[in-house]
Amino acid sequence: MVSGLEIGNVPFNPDGWGPPDATTGAAATTTLPLNVPFAPFSRSEKLGRIADWTRTANNPNANRPNSKTASDSVFDFTADDSFPAATAAGDDSTFRLVDGKPPPRPKFGPKWRFNQHRPQLPQRRDEEVEARKREAEKERARRDRLYNLNRSNQNQPRREAAAFKSSVDIQPEWNMLDQIPFSTFSKLSFTVPEPEDLLLCGGLEFYDRSYDRITPKNERRLERFKNRNFFKVTTTDDPVIRRLANEDKATVFATDTILATLMCAPRSVYSWDIVIQRVGNKLFFDKRDGSQLDLLSVHETSQEPLPEAKDDMNSAYSLSVEAAYINQNFSQQVLIRDGNKVAFDEPNPFANEGEEVASVAYRYRRWKLDDDMHLVARCEVQSVVEVNKQRSFLTLNALNEFDPKYSGVDWRQKLETQRGAVLATELKNNANKLAKWTAQALLASADLMKLGYVSRVHPRDHYNHVILAVVGYKPRDFAAQINLNTSNMWGIVKSIVDLCMKLKEGKYVLVKDPSKPQVRIYEVPADAFENDYVEEPLPEEEQVQPPGEDTENVEANGAVNDVEDKKIDAQA
Repeated sequence: MVSGLEIGNVPFNPDGWGPPDATTGAAATTTLPLNVPFAPFSRSEKLGRIADWTRTANNPNANRPNSKTASDSVFDFTADDSFPAATAAGDDSTFRLVDGKPPPRPKFGPKWRFNQHRPQLPQRRDEEVEARKREAEKERARRDRLYNLNRSNQNQPRREAAAFKSSVDIQPEWNMLDQIPFSTFSKLSFTVPEPEDLLLCGGLEFYDRSYDRITPKNERRLERFKNRNFFKVTTTDDPVIRRLANEDKATVFATDTILATLMCAPRSVYSWDIVIQRVGNKLFFDKRDGSQLDLLSVHETSQEPLPEAKDDMNSAYSLSVEAAYINQNFSQQVLIRDGNKVAFDEPNPFANEGEEVASVAYRYRRWKLDDDMHLVARCEVQSVVEVNKQRSFLTLNALNEFDPKYSGVDWRQKLETQRGAVLATELKNNANKLAKWTAQALLASADLMKLGYVSRVHPRDHYNHVILAVVGYKPRDFAAQINLNTSNMWGIVKSIVDLCMKLKEGKYVLVKDPSKPQVRIYEVPADAFENDYVEEPLPEEEQVQPPGEDTENVEANGAVNDVEDKKIDAQA
């Protein structure tokens, strides 16, 4: 507690400033405080404090300013309980004179930045906080390991652990013949002449242009088309390709999905595989039963990792299934469903009579690779539009938004004002998928490719979606925008075809390495991948043999075994 200071009566001076003349009038009898220091003052000096009552003997530096003037040095004394008595006795021991010069300034910036006397709050050393820090460090180290494993350079995106699983289980009896790094693909170039149409099958419905005027403010609900059948038939199961192969129309056969996967291989991150069959002098590129080539990857080339649990709605597999479902429904919703169709030479080769099929046309086209080699591929277009009595083919695909926090761009806020920024983000996060769609449009010689922007109604609802916008692009212009070189695409296909043509007859599989930017080719048995649809064998007590030839064979084999057992017993 600071001692009080008796100042005494302060007289009033009616004649001006300062105390009255002590020699005249009533002021002569006024008792003035004794031994009070007088601070020198001039107009050139700055006003300091009159008195500092915060400093005590125990804490002389409390609230002390960083600089002081010459006038402040007079008040650098400590008040204690003995102050009045000491003052009355004329003892000056309680006063402490200090240097009136300003203190030296610190060499490195203002003094307050390096004030070590500032009281610091005690730091919390809780075990729970420390454990949380250790877990965060472990998670960061794990992501860094995945980042370094997936890409050879540091500028490439990190991937989740699920992406490092190969698309097909490599068996120990398989013989690896060659591995090709993606760096060699970028140097390839090959120019093919314009293709020729061998056959057109199926039927197309007209595109509804009202969807071009959709905005996030007048969004439309995505409908479901459960009654329409979609066909994803591989090369060797296509009856038209079999017929063309028997007619020796070409030496290499594939589908546009498989060719686009090969053409855009350097942009892929997830693992994929393609089955290659060499039959005589012919080469067939197939997809494996259970392959994920028909699914659409989501966030494949993004730097933001997805959840690793497969049953999570935002995992890589769940998003692929959701994207394929959205893409199919979108391609049928944006059509004029009035029964008016454009029919071609033959009906849909995969549909049964009376079956409701999706709007799709198959263009079987042939490219000349060299004088002795031609390639035939089945290409797809989903719609047609007629302008000035001239028909144009369209491909229809949909980009899907599942959670804005992963992409960092909210479509509902940015699509109207910053559509270019939304597209740039999608090109960064889904570079491989957009390149494959563009390659398929180029293979089919589509006049226009429509991209729909489809988002979830709510980020936690992956069943209900809305269409926010539909934008059209010319395939060649869009390919130039995303830096997709047609000559390089065909150079990759030509190099793989030349490599496979040097192999002997048999079955092979081309696998994209799950963790490195390269592809490997394996020689596999002739019966490989034929029973991949059996994921888990049933217990013997649950297995039921269907009646027919198989049951008779089992019974016959059992009878033969019984006879052989009796012969062995008789000989013994």
